[in-house]
Amino acid sequence: MTTDAGSSRLTTAEQAALTSGGDFWHSAAVADLPKIMLTDGPHGVRKQIADASQPGLLDSEPATCFPPAVALGSTWDPDLVRRVGEALGDEARAMGVSVLLGPGINLKRSPLGGRNFEYYAEDPLLTGVLATEWVRGLQSRGVGASLKHFAVNSQETDRMRVSADVDERTLREMYLRAFQRVVQQAQPWTVMCSYNRINGVYASQDPWLLTTVLRDEWGFTGLVVSDWGAVVDRVAAVRAGLDLTMPGPDPTGDEALVRAVADGTLDPAALDTSAARMRALVERSVAALDPAASYDADAHHALAREAAGRGIVLLKNDGGLLPLAQGASLAVIGEFARSPRFQGGGSSQMIPTRLDDALTEITALTSAQVTFAAGYTVDGTAVERLVAEAEDAARSADVAVVFIGTAQETEGADRDTLELPAAQLALVARVVAANPRTVVVLSHGAVVLTSPWDSEVPALVEGWLLGQAGGGAVADVLFGVANPSGRLTETIPLKLAHHPSHLDFPGEASHVRYGEGIHVGYRGFDAREQEVAYPFGFGLSYTTFAYGDATATAVDGGIEVRVPVTNTGGRDGREVVQVYASLPGSRVRRAPRELKGFTHVAIAAGETADVLVRIDRDDLAYWDPSLRRWAVEGGDYLLAVGASSRDLRTSVTVKVDGDDTRVPLTAESTLGEWLSDPLGGHVLAEAFAAAAAQGGGLVGMAADPQMFTLLAGVPLIRMAAFPGSPLTPEAIAHLVEAANP
Repeated sequence: MTTDAGSSRLTTAEQAALTSGGDFWHSAAVADLPKIMLTDGPHGVRKQIADASQPGLLDSEPATCFPPAVALGSTWDPDLVRRVGEALGDEARAMGVSVLLGPGINLKRSPLGGRNFEYYAEDPLLTGVLATEWVRGLQSRGVGASLKHFAVNSQETDRMRVSADVDERTLREMYLRAFQRVVQQAQPWTVMCSYNRINGVYASQDPWLLTTVLRDEWGFTGLVVSDWGAVVDRVAAVRAGLDLTMPGPDPTGDEALVRAVADGTLDPAALDTSAARMRALVERSVAALDPAASYDADAHHALAREAAGRGIVLLKNDGGLLPLAQGASLAVIGEFARSPRFQGGGSSQMIPTRLDDALTEITALTSAQVTFAAGYTVDGTAVERLVAEAEDAARSADVAVVFIGTAQETEGADRDTLELPAAQLALVARVVAANPRTVVVLSHGAVVLTSPWDSEVPALVEGWLLGQAGGGAVADVLFGVANPSGRLTETIPLKLAHHPSHLDFPGEASHVRYGEGIHVGYRGFDAREQEVAYPFGFGLSYTTFAYGDATATAVDGGIEVRVPVTNTGGRDGREVVQVYASLPGSRVRRAPRELKGFTHVAIAAGETADVLVRIDRDDLAYWDPSLRRWAVEGGDYLLAVGASSRDLRTSVTVKVDGDDTRVPLTAESTLGEWLSDPLGGHVLAEAFAAAAAQGGGLVGMAADPQMFTLLAGVPLIRMAAFPGSPLTPEAIAHLVEAANP
């Protein structure tokens, strides 16, 4: 059998081969189509040096290791994220890579997620806005993105089999919303399906996910590629809308496709379509390849340093201990200052072009004495001799700067605790006792507990995993070369047990229940009025900002919020202005407030900026399971503007016209639903009036307030069985017709 696929006729066998990989990192070269390379990102180009038929995770060509998403997301700066995407595109193109596997945009449902360092936030709006710019930046250089992992891949435990069991509204509003934004606004060349099942169906063979939603609803025009090893049934996957199975080759799967086409169990058009999409990707990629392409490694290192510095979050600065004063002697303590943790483990682990450490960079920025003490070994273990040396160093210095953190976050395993190593916390306690002027710098890939030990520490710097230039970035922030402007993209709880996901993570028996529903992250903490250590959106600066009164105007397609923000301190700085929306009296369950807009603005000392934040109307919509579509509820929306989800400085109310959200009435609609509907209530009242004139007993019962409370939840068709009911099936059918003209 042959078929027309673009400009070349391919046999069914050739089509099947084209829709699986040629090796671990390349597509298959079939007929006139050459192979192209797809390789790991998302914070650097991890191009394997060794045999491409093998994973080779620790053997790659040097490339710039930009800050992982945990830090890049904390910049809250779409323009900066786009610039990083452009740089990644330049490097990928110079290295002959056609598709970079990123960005990762799964929500940080639980702080224990082992891959949280590769994801942006616990909020879908923030995630979607940042990821859109990353994709735009990368693809502007002729390199394709691979938006991943589609979908609901928010844990590593049993990730190849686990079923994420989640209701439709939560699925749409929380776990698909960022994907929808990126697809519709940036059209990534590829989307990568995840390993897990969603409500019992593997993502790789879910036609609702890969075709109905992704293509029919969102208008995706690119190629769907599997995560490496995610395909369970090749025929079912192609039938569902998956185009490329990786890695390859997969002769068994190829043969299954050929047999399925031959015996009629797979429509040939499905394989035709996948092969055509694969051809389109190859042709697009080959056209963009440039053997002469190169990049400026030094410039990219400088960009990595800028991005890392902008992602650092200043959590605490009592007494203005930071920035460090020139001339003050320093005790730099902690092996991580000398041997930095700059990335997580797994498929994104790469070889950097160079690697800065904080100890060297701190020493370079001060003329004062700097004494180093390791305090613990590279694996985080404390040794009494090292701790004693750290105490002595702290005691003899003007300021102690202690670097602590986790030993590893990695793909393939979730964490089992949010606690920092006990030995490191004991080290901090002894250093603080020796020198109360202590700064703690954290190095880790996901949230850790900071309470209660942070109460004894005057200054706390959230240093995340910062990429290859993180050491210099930390030094820049400590000395005030860079004024910190990073903001938290995930809530830091007081206890793990307080987290909304705690009782339903990571599940059991290959099922995980998303029991918190739409109350993910800060939404859940706010709904339960739960105290937290540091809230979503929080971050300090070396200057201060004052907010004036906000105003809001409904405009075509959304709302424009304006607020004057004044830099009231003595340093130039950057503020992240955040707008949270709520709808008092909403008829649907909502979080107390949700991020609906934000902007990153630089304001000189003493200056005032007129800040504009636009909220798109689509971002006000909720998913209505009854209507099976998005809907904007009309009403007076309260828009709270401030510096974090719990530092809201000014608010304004704006009226928004709603969509038509009337749910058609059926025989299964309850009596209460009929009576609350204007037209349904009218036609039912007429029917009741006619029945009352004939002495209908049921009508009399419904007229009694207590009995009506009982009957209000009864579907109309069930009332047909009540003795003396005028609501016969035939009568109800007429009512349904009259109520839905």
